[in-house]
Parts: sequence; C-alpha cells; structure tokens
Amino acid sequence: MAELSRSAVYVILRRSAQVLLILRQNTGYMDGMWDLPAGHVETGEAATAAAAREAMEEVGVAVRDLRFAHVTHRNHGDRTYYGVYFETGGWSGEPAIMEPDKCAGLGWFSTQALPPNMVPFTRDVLERHVPGGVAYAEWGWERS
Repeated sequence: MAELSRSAVYVILRRSAQVLLILRQNTGYMDGMWDLPAGHVETGEAATAAAAREAMEEVGVAVRDLRFAHVTHRNHGDRTYYGVYFETGGWSGEPAIMEPDKCAGLGWFSTQALPPNMVPFTRDVLERHVPGGVAYAEWGWERS
C-alpha cells in the first residue's frame, strides 16, 4: 500500500521588510536550518486552524487574519507533502521560543538577506513565489 500524502502548514509573520524564522533542532529533518514556524495538519483539522495552532505552539503568538499565500507539492522520495503557506494580518503576543527542544533560535531576517542555512523550499517560496504572487510550485520531482 502506498503511503498517503502529508500536509504541512507554514506561517509567514512579517515585521516591516523582515520575516520571522526559527532554527530547527532535534527534529530529525533539516536540523540546523532556518524555517518558518510550521507543522503538520492533524486529522480532522482545517489548514488555517493548524496554522494558528502551530504559531501558538512554536512561537507563542495568536495569529489573526490568515491569508493564503502559496502551496508547494513536494517530493521527498519516501513521502509526498503539500505545504500550505499563510500570511498573517497580525498577531498578539511577543514571538518567543516555545519548544526549546525543537528550536535553537528565533530571529527576524530581511527577505532580501535570508540566512544561508535555510530550508531550500522555504527560501524559494519567500524569495520567488510569494513576492511574485505565484500560488503553486513543485519541489523535488526532478529526483523521482
């Protein structure tokens, strides 16, 4: 039986021309890389509810006015993911590391100078797709 596709959500929190990133650790996937606050969509959960939950769980903020920004269809060889990216119209609370076992750092980065050690498909979304209004991209299929 083939494995089902998985869904993940990503939350784009902006402050002026900067975006909030977290530094992954101890997750077994892309550790040591900067990424957006993100996580899996749970069974029976809407994507926007998952994005709001992950923002609270990972960086301690209550987001509002989530707007669809982008979706990626990614091939990781052993599994296929749909990644849904949402921009927020604002939030309450001060972003902080809420899961220190999974997050080694938190920082605001210019979208024009993202860190070199960043999850590649997230970099692609932030640099090329979201600014241009591109709603869909595929990643990793050239390896299959």
